[in-house]
Order: sequence, then structure tokens, then C-alpha cells
Amino acid sequence: MVKSKVVSIDEAMTHLRSGMTVMIPGFVNCGVPETLIKGVIAAGYTDLNIISNNTSVQGRGIGLLVHENRIHHITCSHIGSNKETVAKVVAGEIDVTFVPQGTLCERMRAGGAGIGGILTPTGLGTPMEEGKQIVEVDGVKYILEKPLHADVALIHAWKIDRMGNCIFRRTARNFNPIMAAAADLVIAEAEEIVETGELDPDSIMTPGCLVDYIVQGCPGT
Repeated sequence: MVKSKVVSIDEAMTHLRSGMTVMIPGFVNCGVPETLIKGVIAAGYTDLNIISNNTSVQGRGIGLLVHENRIHHITCSHIGSNKETVAKVVAGEIDVTFVPQGTLCERMRAGGAGIGGILTPTGLGTPMEEGKQIVEVDGVKYILEKPLHADVALIHAWKIDRMGNCIFRRTARNFNPIMAAAADLVIAEAEEIVETGELDPDSIMTPGCLVDYIVQGCPGT
């Protein structure tokens, strides 16, 4: 019999450390693993290097990590409407690297696929190309962008079985699948945990082989 991957939030948090690079999905605050983020704060981890699309909103999601001063550096496509993040970046309390959203997705996909990077024209002739290799293919110039990889990905699923097979719901899917493939360790929170075999195989979006631990999350996030 296959061992269940379902653990308590406290046990899941023992697999993190301060200073780790952590991928956190979400589009503003849709599809964000809020239960796991609160677990990170409760466990006292700090000095984190976060890879995410944005910094959510004040008082929720990644915004909680911002407020609690747990982030050393964030790689993101934009800050969003979180004014607290803006203030901390301006004050030098958080370092930030901006990456165009499409490039961010492709760099994570490259990290999950184990390839050496991607070629993109996005950013040519702007500060985005500074310090990067320019590659010419058939007379067209591209920036070589290196893959993004993380120590841990914290993801949010709508339904998940005890082997870790995930289904994401609508827009909450966003960055969850590519982050699950681009990290050494994946912890998933789920709105609903079902028995192995209950999910339609054709509906599974992230296979259980990519998920290490499962935590019961809150519904509707």
C-alpha cells in the first residue's frame, strides 16, 4: 500500500529553513497557499528568497511575509497593489528583481524541464539586457535568460488525492503547475483531500510524483 503524503502543517514546516529560495504561486491573491504561508510565519523562518508573480495585497498571502519582514529578496513581474512592499523596497528592506511576466513563466518552465535557459526578444534595448548574453539566431537577436529553480515550492490545489495528484480550479491554477516542477521539494495545501483513485486521471494537472507533502488548506483561496 502506498504511504499517504498527508502531514500536519507543523510537520510540513520542518522541511523548510531560513534563507531558502521558495516559489509561491498566485495571481494577486488567487491560488495562493495561504495556509502554508501562515505556517512559514509561525515557524519563524526569515531571510527568504521568494519567486512569485507579485506580492499580493496587504494582510494576505505573500503580503503577510512582507509585513512580517520575512523576505530578503523577491523575483517577480510586478509588486501589485501592495503599498507596504513599495515602502520596504524603497527603504532598502527588500531587494527586488523584476522579470517580465512571460519571461518569468518561461524561466520557471526551463527550471522544471532541466534545460539551460530560454531565448527571448523581450527586454532588448532596455536595462533588462544589461549583463546578459545576447544570442543571434537567423539574424534575430535574443536575450539568453537562465532558468529559475527553487529549494521549495508551496502550492495550492483545489483537490488532491493522498498520492499528491493535483487538480487546480480555474484561475487559481496560474503558476502552480510550473512551480511544482521547478523545485526540489513541493508542499501542497488543498481545499479538499480525497482518497487515491477518486480523481479522474484525465483531470489531473500536476502528477503526484512531483508532490512531496500535503497539508489540509482552507477552502476558497
